Amino acid sequence: MGNVENGYIMQPTLDDLISTARQAGEILRQGYGHKHEIQHKGVIDLVTETDHLSEKLIVEAIQQKFPTHRIITEEAGTLGGEIDYCWYIDPLDGTINYAHDVPLFTVSIAYAFHNQLQLGVVYEPMRDECFSAERNLGAWLNGKPLRVSRAQTLQESLLVTGFPYDMWQRPQEHLKYFGKFSVCSQGVRRLGSAALDLCYVAAGRLDGYWELSIQPYDIAAGALIAMESGAIATKVDGSSDILTPPCSMLAANPSLHAKMLAVLQQD
Repeated sequence: MGNVENGYIMQPTLDDLISTARQAGEILRQGYGHKHEIQHKGVIDLVTETDHLSEKLIVEAIQQKFPTHRIITEEAGTLGGEIDYCWYIDPLDGTINYAHDVPLFTVSIAYAFHNQLQLGVVYEPMRDECFSAERNLGAWLNGKPLRVSRAQTLQESLLVTGFPYDMWQRPQEHLKYFGKFSVCSQGVRRLGSAALDLCYVAAGRLDGYWELSIQPYDIAAGALIAMESGAIATKVDGSSDILTPPCSMLAANPSLHAKMLAVLQQD
């Protein structure tokens, strides 16, 4: 498959993303449990050699088939290409978990056309769970359709959140909402992977997810999977332009989204 055919710029298929995510996930799986070369991008912002190996495989796979497309990825940043054809890549979402041998981490790959998400895949290699979605066609876990939970109240809900790497600079801003949701729900979890948080909402394992500060490559694939499973996914202020920085995320079924948004809008 080429990038240009008869003057028309070719676009990827969901199978393209699934194949690449599974290959990158195998790199993560093989490296799991071994001693890693750990570098610090920040005080608690880690990167391992496996992040780079996974990213290299994904970027090369995209550039081989779609050399004119733009790629936004965690380690290499923005790689050229046309903005209308844009990939969002997190080669190892959950690096801190990975570095500590906690088996909760993913490969996340999304594709957007004209700033509108079209395809998304999140692969969790340790459980061989491949979450995927195609715009307006649905979302799946290993080929089986996904649907968000039917929870109607916060009191019956299990929620999940995450904290940014600069949380130490503004701890009260983030802990405030952790406390608010903890006392009005069945509990709040923190898995350490935004992509996995969103997929668990899509699968109905968790009922709602929020995060005040996040990067677009962390949430692009998971947000599409959640939305195609019936969730509403917005920024925490309710706006729908989730890919434009500064990014934040609120995802839940329609009833819970409104209730969570109300909590987030409280002083």
